[in-house]
Amino acid sequence: MSALHPDFLRLPIAHRAFHDVAAGRPENSLAAMTAAIGRGYGIEIDIQPSADGRAMVFHDYDLERLTGETGPIRSRSTAELSDLVLKGGTEGIPTLEKVLDHVAGRVPLLIEIKDQDGALGPDIGVLERDLAACLAGYGGPVAVMSFNPHAVMVMAELAPDVPRGLTTCGFSRKDWPLVPRARLDELRDIPDYGRSGACFISHQVEELHSPRVAELKAQGAGVLCWTVKSAEQEQQARTAAHNITFEGYAPLIPAA
Repeated sequence: MSALHPDFLRLPIAHRAFHDVAAGRPENSLAAMTAAIGRGYGIEIDIQPSADGRAMVFHDYDLERLTGETGPIRSRSTAELSDLVLKGGTEGIPTLEKVLDHVAGRVPLLIEIKDQDGALGPDIGVLERDLAACLAGYGGPVAVMSFNPHAVMVMAELAPDVPRGLTTCGFSRKDWPLVPRARLDELRDIPDYGRSGACFISHQVEELHSPRVAELKAQGAGVLCWTVKSAEQEQQARTAAHNITFEGYAPLIPAA
């Protein structure tokens, strides 16, 4: 199991990069990544698969909110998605390969693998295979994570040297309506931390002070959190977490 690069625990991590549509920087865009790098922040991004199995840097399952087009992202080819201009910007949806070339190891890159099973189960693999292939030649600080523990376990097989973690939360029925209640109840206690070979979690900030988070931290787990939206919330989060994932403001970078 590889450990997180120390900068993942020091540099505030910009959620979907340092995005601001009013400034022409849509979430998960190269412009937002350039802004994060300029500030010295780490970067968190999301990946979804194209129809031809390439990892695209995009948060939503549907295209409408971020592009104005409709339909699932996985129904379009890489070429089609690259030509769809993100709302509020001038760029298409980038491939992970393009993002890796752009970031080029200048700041830590945290990659969230979006669930492709639909119920956080084992029906996955296409996205993880392309992710592993893209990371094979990458030399900068990078880590991967997912709400789906199966995705993390697959990455343990495909890219064992890449640090991996679990994205975690309270798994409420309201937020996860398509996932069976029994599965949500199971995931709430983060039972897969050990067997997935994870070295960190990224936990929902509103539920950060749970006993299970404290237990994992005491056992040596790195604890990140999402998504901090103010300096006041950051101050509270840092009493339980090693570092924050943030948006909507510009946090200070702690001294080395």
